[in-house]
This record gives sequence, structure tokens and C-alpha cells, in this order.
Amino acid sequence: MINFKQKELCNELFNQLHLKYPELRLTNITQSPENPEDIWLHINYPEDEDLQIEIGEFSSDLATDILLNYGYSIMVLPE
Repeated sequence: MINFKQKELCNELFNQLHLKYPELRLTNITQSPENPEDIWLHINYPEDEDLQIEIGEFSSDLATDILLNYGYSIMVLPE
């Protein structure tokens, strides 16, 4: 079960992504089936491969900051 802080951090992460890439839409937040401690942020990605790489790198940096600062693993998954 996703706790309040995890949900808050997921929303913060998405808001930062959305500010930089306004075309992104959050579609779902789920727990990883392999490890319920890991959270998956499902986001629609653009068709442009270069932009996908850029978004992936930016979201990885944000997720790493959350992991180091709060101990929660959040992964952004393209849909």
C-alpha cells in the first residue's frame, strides 16, 4: 500500500516533470509487483525518441534525489 509520503513524493516528481515537459500526463501510480516497496509512476511519453531519453534522464535524477533524501524508490515508466 502506498503511504501518504510516497504519494506526496510521486506528485512532486510528476509536477517537476510536468513543468519542464507540459505534454506529459500521469496515468497511474502503482506498487511494483516484484517489490511492493518500489513505486511506479506511469506517464505517457511522446513519440520522439530523443525527447524520451531526455525525459528519462531528468526523471532518473529526480528519482535518485528522492531515494537518497527519503529512502523511497520511485521509477517513472513510459506508456
